Amino acid sequence: MSNLDSQTAYWDTAATTKTFTHPLHAPWLDDVNRHAAILDYGCGYGRTMEALAQQGFDNLSGVDTSPGMITQARALHPTMRFAVLDTPPTLARPDASILFAVLTCIPSNHAQKRLIAELSRVLKPGGTLYLSDLLIQDDERNRDRYARFAEHHDAYGVFETGDGAVCRHHPSDWFPSLLADFENIDTRRITVATMNGHESAGIQILARRPSQAQVGPVDSFTAGLEDR
Repeated sequence: MSNLDSQTAYWDTAATTKTFTHPLHAPWLDDVNRHAAILDYGCGYGRTMEALAQQGFDNLSGVDTSPGMITQARALHPTMRFAVLDTPPTLARPDASILFAVLTCIPSNHAQKRLIAELSRVLKPGGTLYLSDLLIQDDERNRDRYARFAEHHDAYGVFETGDGAVCRHHPSDWFPSLLADFENIDTRRITVATMNGHESAGIQILARRPSQAQVGPVDSFTAGLEDR
């Protein structure tokens, strides 16, 4: 994954300065065994893992490419399991995974496809993927910055924030293509505050790896990264 697609230095700093807010939709978890192994891929400072623990899940692991995020996660949640992911997107211990606003931190199509392919590889047949991310926005501020950075980043929806991050908002039709190897279970639209405090339209997708897929070295439940 390129430096642009990991931006580790930025996220190390953001670990203690940003607040993430993507909501965990509890009804989607009703049928998931509370002892299922869950890997929060892009766990950030552990906010989503804490929400899962409050729902009764007891086999949680979090990984992130940012050492600063993992340091903060361990400080806030000393009894939980966290590890720095040194070689994204290859998973070292893929019990399962969650993707909450991780894709918005990965600007390129290629890197996003590599990540989803790895999650598909490691997730057991019939396992679930829970993804939460941000859509293309319709307001003038966002339209202006999409247009301003489109040529430089060769994609409409990729933009640079004032404090140095390169982020991406997605057209809704990108996700069916990205998740072509998964079966869609449910989709919901959400409104969420971004890490810089702006209200934005988002999407959450619950999907399943087909049961006939080749078995990978994972356990049971997958979702999305810590929201950014």
